[in-house]
Amino acid sequence: MKIAIVYSSKTGNTEELVYLIQELFIRKNVVVKLFRIEQFQMNELNNYEAIVIGTYTWGNGNIPHEMMGIFRAFETQDMKNIVTAVVGTGDSGYPNFCGAVDEFKSMLYYHTHLAVTLKIEVSPQKKDLSRCIRFVEIVLERILLYRAI
Repeated sequence: MKIAIVYSSKTGNTEELVYLIQELFIRKNVVVKLFRIEQFQMNELNNYEAIVIGTYTWGNGNIPHEMMGIFRAFETQDMKNIVTAVVGTGDSGYPNFCGAVDEFKSMLYYHTHLAVTLKIEVSPQKKDLSRCIRFVEIVLERILLYRAI
């Protein structure tokens, strides 16, 4: 199974979340490559069975500038064979809590096999662990489902 986690983090909260998600995949004996968005080559999108996007939200619920390249790549390339998932951190005090997750969700639903999304308030807490575990399980279930088709 080839899974990539591609993320951006401004304050470290999203980075903490994607490291947790990576650890949970590893506990399931799945090798996952973790990339900061600046390290990821867009021409390698089709080299993975699943791609997890990790993003923070900027401004009024916007996708961060540095994540727009991967957003556009999914919009413009043939990605129907890739399972995707989105995780993000945000502050519910803002009107568009984790708005970047919602923007990715809407686009990925149309262009890929979107499995699941997860929004975390500020940074992952113990109370979020069960949700993160379920997130990983759903991604793995979806990969196996599409392998069988």
